[in-house]
Amino acid sequence: MPALIPTDFKGTVTWLGLVGEEREGIRSAANPKVFASFAGAEGEIHGGLTRPSCVRVTTQYPEGTEIANVRQFTIVSAEELSAIAEAMEMNEIKPEWLGASIVVEGIPDFTHVPPSARLQNEAGTCLVIDMHNRPCIFPAKEIEKDHPGLGKRFKPAAEGRRGVTAWVEREGPLAVGDVMRLHVPDQRTWSLLDEARRA
Repeated sequence: MPALIPTDFKGTVTWLGLVGEEREGIRSAANPKVFASFAGAEGEIHGGLTRPSCVRVTTQYPEGTEIANVRQFTIVSAEELSAIAEAMEMNEIKPEWLGASIVVEGIPDFTHVPPSARLQNEAGTCLVIDMHNRPCIFPAKEIEKDHPGLGKRFKPAAEGRRGVTAWVEREGPLAVGDVMRLHVPDQRTWSLLDEARRA
């Protein structure tokens, strides 16, 4: 019996980008198409089958421990970028400031889609969502370079709107204009989530 439910929610890829291995900061550069291998996108600083652990998982491992790389891609939604811009009183938030890999349009409340959900395009390329990304100071620094004085507004404005990290389950091409269908795990919400947060 299938464990994932294909939904009617689909997101159109409106932007693709790479954070190059030779870079300053987290800024990504636009790229109209990439090949998503099991190690991520070629030339992407976040690529690789493994990665050193970061602050996100210090409750599990000392920082720098080699772990499986489940954050090969950073995916954000066009709608949430617009909401962040509105909250910051700016005309736009560019995905490159966030170090984004992919922008999708059309999936509501995108940052909170369930972990382990899949995004799959018509070519069969499939990304697994690991978890939502958290706002941090690095996008603020990129915004500050282009709009001095406004970077400090980013973190509170991006709370709950920062998108998700993802990794490649099935290799294949990704391109601007691709339509990615959302597949979600066939399970109810964990009833003890609020209790776990308080622990």
